[in-house]
Amino acid sequence: MAVRAWIARCTAFGTLVCLSLAAVVPPARAEGVLERISSSGELRLVGRVDQPPLLVSERDGAPSGYGVVIAQRVADLLSQAIGRPVRLRFEPVATDAQLDQRIRSGAAELACGVPFTWERDQTLDFSRPIALSGLRLMAPAGRFGEDPADLAGRRIGVVGGSLAETDLRGRQPAARIVTFPTLEAALVALGGGQVEGVAGDSLLLRGLARQLGLSGMALTPRQPFERYAFNCVMPEDASAFANLVNRAIVQFQQGYLDGEPAAVALVNRWFGPGSAVNLPPEAIRNLFDLLLTGVESLRPLAPAVPSR
Repeated sequence: MAVRAWIARCTAFGTLVCLSLAAVVPPARAEGVLERISSSGELRLVGRVDQPPLLVSERDGAPSGYGVVIAQRVADLLSQAIGRPVRLRFEPVATDAQLDQRIRSGAAELACGVPFTWERDQTLDFSRPIALSGLRLMAPAGRFGEDPADLAGRRIGVVGGSLAETDLRGRQPAARIVTFPTLEAALVALGGGQVEGVAGDSLLLRGLARQLGLSGMALTPRQPFERYAFNCVMPEDASAFANLVNRAIVQFQQGYLDGEPAAVALVNRWFGPGSAVNLPPEAIRNLFDLLLTGVESLRPLAPAVPSR
């Protein structure tokens, strides 16, 4: 289907979406992503399933997590725009390198729950942030204080080659760093007493600790060593598709702030009270207010009043 014809079909959905689809981009690039989804009826999501609360595998093998929530909202918006159902199809990968390669090669269109790096930005495009996190240390409560000096001479687990390893080596060179292939492996070692703490992403540390049944753990320091955002990543230079992804993210975050029951329930499942992250509602509201700073509000339009 030609791009112009595809855009014509979305006119009934809304001017803003149609304008985003008609963005000035190289036609072959735009058609490569949008027409592939339109013709197949599938949005292909890739990711690692060892990253709760962002992405996990349920007992039946189905993907779950906050990243899947966002991806489903993207699929729903695509369905409305093209006038036919778009099914979300998930394909797990084992490594970040595999994730990047599948999107770069055109074997997938989306991955959600990916931290920004300048290296990735050379070959992939990032969406607006879907969550904020940071680097911290997980250990039994009371073992470490706020001062990085406490880490000198202590066995600290990290994922080899990760941002946590780089940060720790610069922040406390005297720490005895022990590398692991995954964050889960590092936490298993913490539970077995092989390391005294594990440095990594705050959200993933909380989610994996609950999944592994580790109790009595605490995160330090109160303010992360380093802050960053989680995003979705997409093929590079497909801005019409990127506009739809960003619109779906903003609509979902605005829905939470507006008290939309479905949005509130989904956010609370992964980040709210009683979840592994256990954020109070006010903290989530502050987070979404921050993420939506400078963005036009996206709310459903009120029904038109017939003229008399």
